[in-house]
Amino acid sequence: MKYEVNKSEEEWKRELTPEEYRILRQKGTERAFTGALYNNHDKGTYVCAACGEPLFSSETKYESGSGWPSFYQPLKKESVDREEDRSHGMDRTEVLCSKCGGHLGHVFPDGPKPTGLRYCINSASLKFKKE
Repeated sequence: MKYEVNKSEEEWKRELTPEEYRILRQKGTERAFTGALYNNHDKGTYVCAACGEPLFSSETKYESGSGWPSFYQPLKKESVDREEDRSHGMDRTEVLCSKCGGHLGHVFPDGPKPTGLRYCINSASLKFKKE
């Protein structure tokens, strides 16, 4: 897939922390209940840690009990891409930043109304812009 922001792996390694690189570029996952933004309750916007693309609003963040920041919808449908993920013997839907292709997390069909979706997102793939 072609993204607006294209960088070499060396460029990403220079620009991201080791944890951000592991998650965003190598499709890693942080341990549950450890991410810096899991308990964030401030009002604002969550942006991609790699490219700054606005992804989620604090208005759609909720306590899912999963151990990761959870949202019931992205800021705009076009903000994220989705791909099938059959790694680790599971059938899941991966969520990627639509601007740089960075791995954000996964989306599941067990969220609250109005969408019924749970975007389960790694804190390290996000930066928070407080209102």
